Amino acid sequence: MAFEIRAFAVPDTDPVIALWRARGLTRPWNDPEQDIARKLRVQPELFLVAVDGNAIVGSVMAGYDGHRGWLYYLASDAARAGEGIGRALVAEAEVRLAALGCPKVQLMVRSENERLIGYYDELGYEDADVLVRGKRLDG
Repeated sequence: MAFEIRAFAVPDTDPVIALWRARGLTRPWNDPEQDIARKLRVQPELFLVAVDGNAIVGSVMAGYDGHRGWLYYLASDAARAGEGIGRALVAEAEVRLAALGCPKVQLMVRSENERLIGYYDELGYEDADVLVRGKRLDG
């Protein structure tokens, strides 16, 4: 493996946000710096990065609420496609969630992102046939 996986560290902030932006994961209504700050207050050990030397080449943010685990912000450097970075990050997040007693992990994919849906199918993630509803609490 030409990369290693470790917990996110504050100096990773700018390169991680750049990766998320390059991979189209950010949205105008979600401030990535605030998302990172919130994650560092809750289960920071579940925020993982893949690094090659000093370069951030992937990320995944996981969480466990005592009932289900969730994956967010999975990204890998487009120039490193096919190297297994995303798969390794998902696998490590799953291991860490399982160690906490998590029985099931879920993720959300935008319905128009067919390429990514296929990717998650290959990783064993199935359509849960549920409707996800949301409510903003941050005004």
